[in-house]
Amino acid sequence: MVEYVLDKHDRPMKDLRISVIDQCNFRCTYCMPAEIFGDDYRFMPESELLSFDEIIRLVKIFAQFGTEKVRITGGEPLMRKNMDQLVARIKQVEGIQDVAITTNAVFLVKQAKKLKEAGLDRVNISLDAIEDEVFKETNGRGIKTKPVIKGIEAAREAGLPIKINMVVKKGMNEDQILPMARYFKQTGDTLRFIEFMDVGNHNGWNMDTVVSKKEIIEQIHKEMPLEPVDPQYYGEVANRYQYEDGSAEIGVISSVTDAFCSTCTRVRLSADGHLFTCLFASVGYDIRSMLRDDEPDEAIISRLIHIWTKRDDQYSIDRKNGKPTRKKIEMSYIGG
Repeated sequence: MVEYVLDKHDRPMKDLRISVIDQCNFRCTYCMPAEIFGDDYRFMPESELLSFDEIIRLVKIFAQFGTEKVRITGGEPLMRKNMDQLVARIKQVEGIQDVAITTNAVFLVKQAKKLKEAGLDRVNISLDAIEDEVFKETNGRGIKTKPVIKGIEAAREAGLPIKINMVVKKGMNEDQILPMARYFKQTGDTLRFIEFMDVGNHNGWNMDTVVSKKEIIEQIHKEMPLEPVDPQYYGEVANRYQYEDGSAEIGVISSVTDAFCSTCTRVRLSADGHLFTCLFASVGYDIRSMLRDDEPDEAIISRLIHIWTKRDDQYSIDRKNGKPTRKKIEMSYIGG
């Protein structure tokens, strides 16, 4: 495999996040609010979605830049058919070491085993509350926690490592921090708290709705003592802690109060083949047209080098420094 080395002063493209569908069976208040994504909302037709062949071609190209991790996202990625086949094909790409899926877990009951057999390394599961009444409010569909818990159990039975992601929003689910910590401390699954971010343009974000990393850690530590854990790799976004009794680990992703733009190694590919170098980007770069115009790999590689080396994304830092906000791409389109 030919490897393309970026300038020594540039960050590597270690982590490729691929949205495979823009649809979801939840209408989370911070990602796909019901007032925007109602029953008549028009999602992408299948013809606009990158095919599996197109995705694999791009994964092979990114692997030449040192990309090692691929995260499959959505929308809800398991709404797309034959995801186990895509996982198996990505795992065969030379250089790719880790393949994960971010999901709300509802479809894992039927799919966890075959995803594991296909080579999936882990699942990241979104769950914003452990108590039904709160969870029904956060998911916008009135769905109780039971389907998600059953999906988590199916993943565990299949032997898939699990990370639980909880977005914490003041006035919505901050009273679930301790119940969630207690529950997943018992199961031994890693729980990650995510500061409520101003992704997209419709989630009602303001600083008053943010529960900070400091507040989250202090609240848990009072009841269940924690100790910090060293990062596992360059660019790790979660500050990690383990319970002093060794029962489990938690993490906090704090892009609002503790921006990590300077070490970000992530690049995102939308379901219709647009490339984004930041979760808070306003515009993306059309890669799909290059694929469908049968342009050679060399042309795509040249385009990627230009995009990556010329980027100046630092939205979280700009926000922290009080710079005016701007219109951003919707999270349902770009994935997590």
